[in-house]
Amino acid sequence: MIRYEHPLNERIRTLMRLEDLFARTGFYASRDDAPDHHAALLSLFEITEVAARADLKADLVQELERQKQVLAPLRSNPQIDQGRLAILLADIEQVSGNLLAHAGKAGTHLRENEWLMAIKQRAAIPGGVCEFDLPAYHHWLNKPAAARRQDLAGWIEPFAPIRTGSAIVLRLLRENSRVSRHTASRGVFQLMLTTTKVAQLLRLTLDQNPPYVPEISANKYALNIRFIGVSGMDRGKVVDQDMDFELAFCNL
Repeated sequence: MIRYEHPLNERIRTLMRLEDLFARTGFYASRDDAPDHHAALLSLFEITEVAARADLKADLVQELERQKQVLAPLRSNPQIDQGRLAILLADIEQVSGNLLAHAGKAGTHLRENEWLMAIKQRAAIPGGVCEFDLPAYHHWLNKPAAARRQDLAGWIEPFAPIRTGSAIVLRLLRENSRVSRHTASRGVFQLMLTTTKVAQLLRLTLDQNPPYVPEISANKYALNIRFIGVSGMDRGKVVDQDMDFELAFCNL
C-alpha cells in the first residue's frame, strides 16, 4: 500500500509542510553525528520561514476552538469512547492556551540570535558553511553530541504549540473522511465535485506500489487524476492501462 495526499487549500498545505519539517528536524536532532545536527538546523530554519505566516497561529486557535465546540456535545453520547474524547479535549484546551500565550511571530527567538542568522545566511550559499567561513559553527559542530542535542532542543521547544496544534488539526482532518473505490480508465480519472464532496484534503491509496505516480489537480468544481510513469520508457507518460485506487475526501 502506498498513499498520496493532496491538500486542497493553502492552510492545509502549510500545516502539511510543517508536519514534514517537524518530523525531519526531530529525526536528525535525535541522532549523534554532526552532519545530522547540521541537517536538523537547516530544517529548523525552514520551519522558521513557513511558521512566520502572520495568520498561522490565529488560524490554528480558531480551528481548535471550532473543533472543541463540535466535540464537546459528544460527552453525552454513550457510543463515544469518553476516555479518548476527554484526552483530546484536554489537549485542544492546552495547546490553544499555549498558542495564545506566545506573542509575536513564531521563530522570533531564532531571528534574534545573530549567530544562528549568520549560519542561515551562509547556508543559502552552496558550500557556504565550511569551517573557514564559520569557525564558530565548526566549533559548535565539534562539541559533544549531548551538548548539541540540548541546544537543538532549546531552539525547537518554542515551536511546540504550533507543532502540537498542527498535529491535532491534521489528525482530525484525516480521520473525518469519506472513502470510495475508483478506476482510472487508461490512467485517467475525472470527477465533478458537488457541494456534498467539498474537501480540504484528498488521500489516494494504491493497492500496490507500481512505477507510476498520481498527478492530481483539483478545485471546488472538479478533480482530475493522471497516473504518470516514473521510470524507463514510461517516464513522464500517462499510463496506458486501468488503475484501481482508493480515494478519501477529508474535511473538518
